[in-house]
Amino acid sequence: MNNAFDIYTIIFLALAVFIFFRLRSVLGTKTGSERDPFRPRDNNNREMGGRDGGPGAQPPGEVIPMPARNGAAPPPFPVADPSEPRWGDIAPPGSPLARGFDAIASRDASFEPAGFVGGAKAAYEMIVLAFASGDRKTLRDLLAKDVFDGFEAAIRDRESRGESVETRFVGIEKAGITDAQLRGDQAQVTLKFVSQLVTATRDRGGNVVDGSPDRVTDVTDVWTFARNVTDRDPNWRLIATEAGA
Repeated sequence: MNNAFDIYTIIFLALAVFIFFRLRSVLGTKTGSERDPFRPRDNNNREMGGRDGGPGAQPPGEVIPMPARNGAAPPPFPVADPSEPRWGDIAPPGSPLARGFDAIASRDASFEPAGFVGGAKAAYEMIVLAFASGDRKTLRDLLAKDVFDGFEAAIRDRESRGESVETRFVGIEKAGITDAQLRGDQAQVTLKFVSQLVTATRDRGGNVVDGSPDRVTDVTDVWTFARNVTDRDPNWRLIATEAGA
């Protein structure tokens, strides 16, 4: 037993010594002149003019700005051009429309004219088609109460005569904001739409009594949308309509 123990002990000691020297040859030994791993820029600082405390040395933790290629330090963030109009091409600076946008945006930070036009175009198409089909539920969600009452009366009168309307929306050729105001807490934006529709009204017997199922008609409408800027509801509703020239 003792001889077996001595043999295994000698073998393990020999392996330990061998591993120690292999690790030492691979990893090397520390001489005291190695670079501090937490200060990777020390060599660069000495090359730029100094040793400890010299003109090129940087205090620990100080951020070294990187120069731009032309020698000037880059700005920390993009700088807006003060000469660029706030509302772009939609409203010239100082115009009544721009002042209206400013007033609305001062109470509703989410207001953005270009995005508003996109939403108004979608609402315009929905309202035109809902009126033609007599979809009162959709109209109630998109119209102010007095406007809904007028639309609903026209639908009821049409239904009493047994008439139906067929409307196909071809597209909106133009849509632009013509007026914007803030009246108290109510923001109001008026747009002019130039659209193309195919529409025909038929009587009980299916005969066309107005319009044409085959002809594209140009239609111009001036609609005003509004919302209370203090209301949590972000939706705008149609408050006025008129035929445009």
